[in-house]
Parts: sequence; C-alpha cells; structure tokens
Amino acid sequence: MPPTIFGLPLHPLVVHATVVIVPLAALLLVASAVSGRVRRWAGWLTPGVATLALVLVPLSTSTGENLEGQVGGNALIEAHAELADQLLPWAIGMAVLAFALVWLDRRERPRTASDTGGDDVRRADAGPGAPRGLAVAVTVLAVVAGLGTGVQIVRIGHSGAKAVWSKQVASGNQGGEKQGDDH
Repeated sequence: MPPTIFGLPLHPLVVHATVVIVPLAALLLVASAVSGRVRRWAGWLTPGVATLALVLVPLSTSTGENLEGQVGGNALIEAHAELADQLLPWAIGMAVLAFALVWLDRRERPRTASDTGGDDVRRADAGPGAPRGLAVAVTVLAVVAGLGTGVQIVRIGHSGAKAVWSKQVASGNQGGEKQGDDH
C-alpha cells in the first residue's frame, strides 16, 4: 500500500473513514442487539458495516505504521500504535456478533404476511428457533462488543490527537525533551 496519495499521508485519510465506520458499526450492533425493531430494520446493514469496519482497522494500522516510519516514533506515537493494535479483536467480535444476530433473527422471526400470501407462519427453513440462552448470550456479547469498541475508538483517537498536536511531535523533537519558546 502506498504511504501517500496525491502527496498526502494515507493514514489520516484512511483513519477518517475508520473513525466514522467503526463507531457506526458499534452503534448498529448495540441497537440491533437490544431492539428487535432495529434488528429487522437494519437487517444485513449491521453485518455489512461491521465487515467494512473489520477491513478498515488493519488498513488504518498498516498506514499508521507506514507514517510512523516516515516521521519517526516517540512515546506518544508508540502509545497510540499500541492502543490501535488492540482494536482488531473488537472489530472481529463485532463482525461475528453482527452475523450471529442476523442468523438468530432469521431463525426466530416468522415470515411476514407479504412473504406468505397473508399467513403469519414460521419460516420453513428456520427450524425450531435458537435456544433462549444462546440468544441472551449473543445479545449480551454484542452490547459488550459495541460498547468496548466505542471506548477503544475514543482511547485511540485521544492518543492519536495527543501525538499529532503535542509540541513534541509538531516541533520535530523526537527525544521527548521539553522545548522552549521559539519567539
């Protein structure tokens, strides 16, 4: 992957997509987990957005490593990179649980009247439905994954902003010494 696009570092461009898509996936996951109405409305949107988030996370970390190689590292960038590396397991969990919610919903939900010509019957392929304990476990795990991902994104964003906007990075000081006023 190229480190720049049109002369700009690729990392900030990819990260802006990630900062929108990952929290959106988390919100959709939590809302779908706690509300059958949202789950039915969102349908395949939740696993689709969660999968996109899953793709964006390694792209963000990869472009971040490229950028770190260009600008050099310091303690703030290392802390940011360490937090960012911890996001992938959360993104995997969100994607798996988003698909699990759709699967559970398809097993549990009766066909709509329009699907069956007016009859409200269980889906022929649905089987007997999922065990109640499994549905509860997936719901709880989905809420935990969504909230945990949200917290992790905030932590990563805060550390990245600190790394970008600190006087240490802005002045080119890679050693961490305190800079005096240049005026």
